[in-house]
Amino acid sequence: MELLDSTKQVLSTLFTNPSSLMYSGTDFLLKPVFLRGFSGSLHLVLLLVLFVSWVCKKLKEGVSHSEGSKERFKNRRVLWNKLTLFCCLGVSVFNLVLCLLSYFYWYRNCWSDQNLVTLLDLVLRTLGWGTICVYLQTQYFNSGEQKFPFLVRVWWGFYLFISCYCLVIDIVLYKKHETLPIQYLVSDIVSIITGLFFCYVGFSGKIEGGDTLLREPLLNGVGNGEGESIKSKGADSVTPFTNAGPFSLLTFSWMGSLIAFGNKKTLDLEDVPQLDSGDSVVGTFSILRNKLEANGGVGSGLTTLKLTTVILFSVWKEFLLTAFLTLIYTLATYVGPYLIDTFVQYLNGKREFDNEGYVLVSIFFVAKLVECLSQRHMFFRSQQVGIRIRAALVAMVYNKGLTLSCKAKQGLSSGEIINFMTVDAERVGDFSWYMHDSWMVILQVVLAMLILYKNLGLASIATLLVAIIVMLVNFPLGRLQKKFQDKLMKSKDNRMKSTSEILRNMRILKLQGWEMKFLSKIIELRESEAGWLKKFVYTLVITHSVSSAAPTFVSVATFGACMLLGIPLESGKILSALATFRILQQPIYNLPDTISMIIQTKVSLDRIASFLRLDDLQPDVVERQPRGSSDTAVEVVDGNFSWDNASSDPTLKDINLKVSHGMRVAVCGTVGSGKSSLLSCVLGEVPKISGTLKLCGTKAYVAQSPWIQSGKIEDNILFGKEMDRERYDRVLEACSLKKDLEIFSFGDQTVIGERGINLSGGQKQRIQIARALYQDADIYLFDDRFSAVDAHTGSHLFKEVLLGMLRTKTVIYVTHQVEFLPAADLILEALSTLDSIESGPGSEKICISEENGESSTKVVVEKEENKVSENGKSDEVTEHKGQLVQEEEREKGRVGFSVYWKYITTAYGGALVPFILLAQIIFQILQIGSNYWMAWATPVSKDTKPPVGGSTLILVYVALAIGSSFCNLIRTTLLVTAGYKAATLLFNKMHLCIFRAPMSFFDATPSGRILNRASTDQSAVDLSIPFQVGAFAFSMIQLIGIIVVMSQVAWPVILVFIPVITMCLWYQQYYIPSARELSRLVGVCKAPVIQHFAETISGSTTIRSFDQEARFQDTNMKLVDGYSRPKFHVAAAMEWLCFRLDMLSTITFTFSLIFLISIPEGVIDPAIAGLAVTYGLNLNMLQAVVIWTLCNLENQIISVERMLQYTSIPSEPPLVIEENRPDRYWPSHGEVVIRDLQVRYAPHMPLVLQGLTCTFAGGMKTGIVGRTGSGKTTLIQTLFRIVEPAAGQITIDGINISAIGLHDLRSRLSIIPQDPTMFDGTLRSNLDPLEEYTDEKIWEALDKCQLGDEVRKKEGKLDSKVTENGENWSMGQRQLVCLGCVLLKKSKVLVLDEATASVDTATDNLIQQTLRQHFTDCTVITIAHRITSVLDSDMVLLLSQGLIEEYDSPTKLLEDKSSSFSQLVAEYSARSNSSFE
Repeated sequence: MELLDSTKQVLSTLFTNPSSLMYSGTDFLLKPVFLRGFSGSLHLVLLLVLFVSWVCKKLKEGVSHSEGSKERFKNRRVLWNKLTLFCCLGVSVFNLVLCLLSYFYWYRNCWSDQNLVTLLDLVLRTLGWGTICVYLQTQYFNSGEQKFPFLVRVWWGFYLFISCYCLVIDIVLYKKHETLPIQYLVSDIVSIITGLFFCYVGFSGKIEGGDTLLREPLLNGVGNGEGESIKSKGADSVTPFTNAGPFSLLTFSWMGSLIAFGNKKTLDLEDVPQLDSGDSVVGTFSILRNKLEANGGVGSGLTTLKLTTVILFSVWKEFLLTAFLTLIYTLATYVGPYLIDTFVQYLNGKREFDNEGYVLVSIFFVAKLVECLSQRHMFFRSQQVGIRIRAALVAMVYNKGLTLSCKAKQGLSSGEIINFMTVDAERVGDFSWYMHDSWMVILQVVLAMLILYKNLGLASIATLLVAIIVMLVNFPLGRLQKKFQDKLMKSKDNRMKSTSEILRNMRILKLQGWEMKFLSKIIELRESEAGWLKKFVYTLVITHSVSSAAPTFVSVATFGACMLLGIPLESGKILSALATFRILQQPIYNLPDTISMIIQTKVSLDRIASFLRLDDLQPDVVERQPRGSSDTAVEVVDGNFSWDNASSDPTLKDINLKVSHGMRVAVCGTVGSGKSSLLSCVLGEVPKISGTLKLCGTKAYVAQSPWIQSGKIEDNILFGKEMDRERYDRVLEACSLKKDLEIFSFGDQTVIGERGINLSGGQKQRIQIARALYQDADIYLFDDRFSAVDAHTGSHLFKEVLLGMLRTKTVIYVTHQVEFLPAADLILEALSTLDSIESGPGSEKICISEENGESSTKVVVEKEENKVSENGKSDEVTEHKGQLVQEEEREKGRVGFSVYWKYITTAYGGALVPFILLAQIIFQILQIGSNYWMAWATPVSKDTKPPVGGSTLILVYVALAIGSSFCNLIRTTLLVTAGYKAATLLFNKMHLCIFRAPMSFFDATPSGRILNRASTDQSAVDLSIPFQVGAFAFSMIQLIGIIVVMSQVAWPVILVFIPVITMCLWYQQYYIPSARELSRLVGVCKAPVIQHFAETISGSTTIRSFDQEARFQDTNMKLVDGYSRPKFHVAAAMEWLCFRLDMLSTITFTFSLIFLISIPEGVIDPAIAGLAVTYGLNLNMLQAVVIWTLCNLENQIISVERMLQYTSIPSEPPLVIEENRPDRYWPSHGEVVIRDLQVRYAPHMPLVLQGLTCTFAGGMKTGIVGRTGSGKTTLIQTLFRIVEPAAGQITIDGINISAIGLHDLRSRLSIIPQDPTMFDGTLRSNLDPLEEYTDEKIWEALDKCQLGDEVRKKEGKLDSKVTENGENWSMGQRQLVCLGCVLLKKSKVLVLDEATASVDTATDNLIQQTLRQHFTDCTVITIAHRITSVLDSDMVLLLSQGLIEEYDSPTKLLEDKSSSFSQLVAEYSARSNSSFE
């Protein structure tokens, strides 16, 4: 104040004496011209110094940079650095704007020397501060220095001093009533504020260090230090959103740290923070479940309405918040159209009050700001709601899948159940985008009517009528869409169901040579789906065309009504109406989408509700008693149980059973007699009709078909229990797993593939036995598990498990092996009539068996176990990558242009693309032309004469409107046609590559990954990506159109557009690395959810039997959150970007308005200026849409990228080689000659077969035996060319099998596989998938394999239903169906891959007898399981470690007591004669 007072005194003295002013040497210092000249000179000096500094820096390049530079960034320093950079940029932009405004102001009034100097000063200021920005960004931020450069800090000090001096002079001159331009004062105030900030950051020592992770500026850049901080916390830290402050929440700055880190390195899941508890599935699911239970919507009482109501009430706070934001956004959007007429009148010279122009600009700016903020937060919060709902529904569907009754489960395939999770829950979540659209449409129409009524009076009624007609037209189209959507979903369900089943059984299909037939089945299902897809998308074309044309025809009707009613058309009112129509276009345009989404969501909610209504397992089947409360472990009194409650014939009838603690109970019986059903009954899986079933203690179950989880072997054995190393080792020893684990490079840490794909059958069985043993339960249930291993292992297991670790436990075991019966305290025989179970002491029942002559012939030699991994395949990737099953590969970095190019040129070689673009360009020209015409051809006010007549005005407008609508129709039709064609071609190409892939691909790839591409990615390619590509191209053309219109009216806008668009593109480049990787993580994290769900469905019985439901539900929730985390942050990142783009476009729009009110009156046509404003109102939206669609397209195109990955899978050798086709009767003799055969599973791996040479004579029966890992299965796989030989060859009847096509080879050989498989369909389609045989031949084959009578009893006969995996047929029946296939095929070479491993003695006898009878002249190669299979053979081949140890007739080998074969038989005999006591 003292300085100001003294200055005042000096100045007053000087000004009171004019002569002193004239002659004083200091008076010039007080002149504004001096101040501006001095300021400009200083900025010029700054530019020169910075240039010299840069040159010196370049000359010194080569000096090593500080190693610690990359560690310099600390959160707080980053904050100040970026703020400083933005402040410098702000000063430069501010001076540019001031320069332009001053130029136009003085251009309108007059020029002077002072004005020219001031203008030069502003230009130099703009350049100077722009240069400082570049200097800081390129030199300082990369230098590793701790303080800002000395030169810059000195400059900031000078700048503050000059700014203060100028402001003091301005105040003094103002007080003396000197004329002073207002921009001087504004400039000096801004300069002082910014100068103070620069001096603070430049000279204060308080900005080093600190840790403010959450406080970020708009850019939110971070360095590696922070990146490491995020990574170290990553998955452990909660998202910054939870604790973000108001400003950070408002500007989405809390996302900045993750986006900046994504610029430093490729984001991985551990870099993405955890969700807030409110967004986590744990919180949302419990709320939804509790509300559902409170509303009585559980089980059969659940309706779609109840489910919808409960979902809404579970997110009511967020629902109301988004509703409020929607309301604010809608009101803000109509401020512009409301004020345009006033603005045009202002430009025309009609002023209501002083500074009206600045007030109007301020209102426009505030409205745009409110619109931007409300829209961004509305979108983000809506997506947040969607993520919560989707997660809660996924958890509900998962939990339901765990408790579903077997009857209910039979009506659904696993693919259908998975679709509830992947498609329906996803769609309900996506509906959050549309949840307020229904009432928002009404509000928008009401507001539009009010504005139109104000401007056009009664003509607005025409607008309302036409808008209603357009909306009504959408309803029949909506109904059509619903119908097509339903059909599309059903056909997709069918396709996914078949795809899932085929992927599970791909090995069987390849062995049988059926894969191309099943591919054609998938293509056929896809064609059905594509038919509905075509109808759906072309209905969308009609709907979108109607909606796009609606605003034009609404305006035609409105202006026509004005002409008829004699309402004068003025350009201001016309422009206001056009702006209103453009906003009204959004609800009309979105209405079909909204209707479609409501319909799709309704369909999905119906499907989910119907699934949740399905019957659960009866909770009261088993009466649970605490451990030790009773002497009886299992008791059934008068029990009647039936899989189908509606059936009059129970599955198990009049069951009375009492098993005391510590008893061993054996269950035996023929195929289909109900042995497995009895165990299921004890587990509580079979619905109870009457009687009581009591269970005392905990239970463990070993299923007939092994269920193994993907994951580590150790995790499979522990199965949720804590590690007890001593017990764990005992279990491994008892289950003979120690040797197996030694074979694996990673031991028990080896990751098992999906469904245990890299384990042999025996290993799977022993792992699930180990799992049961480790649980230390009271009651153990074994479903025929000891017969599935070789003689030595089987007897070891029986002794160590049943008679060892479980000697004090209650054990109920199903067996087909009579030698296991004497050890039982009680034997139950399940009769084939299924009406009772006979029981008696072990000794009594074994005598009966022996009298029937069954035990003397049924003996076991070996269960082949050496599947791929035991022969070394588990090592295949050990040296190369590690585990067999890897984490899913994802592309990293930018999506290559080649992906876009391949997609665009997939359909018709891209021929339609130029026509689509041309149609859009013409459409845009006609749209702008029609609006330009209306603005030009109507008078600005009533007093002005219109340039053209009313009829000409409307006719030209109608012609332009029809032309633009026609172009729009052509554009959309061509786009949809190209998209549909591309989707079809990509589908066919990907599926062909998958089906032609070698088995090694399926061994290493979980089916969830393939299914994800076939469902989610294919859906994106079908329905999203064509429209995303179109939206980007169309919005880009629209944006160029707006820029052209605005620039033509106000050319200096170009000066602002250039830096703004540059910044937009820079932001987009800054944002996209993080967003891209987050989107890829969304795709990658979805597969584990699907895979875990699929595994849970297939193993639900085992999970329930171990009472592990809660643990699996927790795992599912973790996986769902793992998927939601990147999804949540993708949404936040998008809004982070859009908010900043909106701000930039709002600044551009505001600048153009300031320019328009600053230019002299009469320089520009007010109507055309108003047109520019009309378009400018859409500028921020369109500018954001361009960048948003570009980013979204890159996120979506990842689906194409993922599908293209699977179109480049290495293929198997050709199916047919035309020049090397064998004749139709080959092989006629069946002689198989093996010469020096060497096989390895990968080039870098050891040989599994090490030079085998032998001959299987035609028509002879050869048994192949050997211990685990000897190479038996590898030999068979090589015979079918599942694995190609590394050296040597196999010839059949003189033809080298490697020289002919795979189909020619596999279709001429027959195999009965180890695991009998049936496919969903009919019995006929399973016996004759290639449709080559007549019904007579099929019946003949069924009679030969003793299934004819059983099938004739069924209602459908040959068309009897087969459910997924053949689960409605017993294991033995499935094996007999496989035998029927072989009998139909009548090949000269038959391979039995342990074909009788899982059937009872009688069925084995039947199979052996059938083979002897009908394959007398065939070459039969048997991997031995029962000793009779080998003893009946003509020759026995004994393998050991990939070499032939013995090859001779069984008689000769048995005569030599020292032979390995004799020792194997002796092992069996010892087991057979032992009572195991």
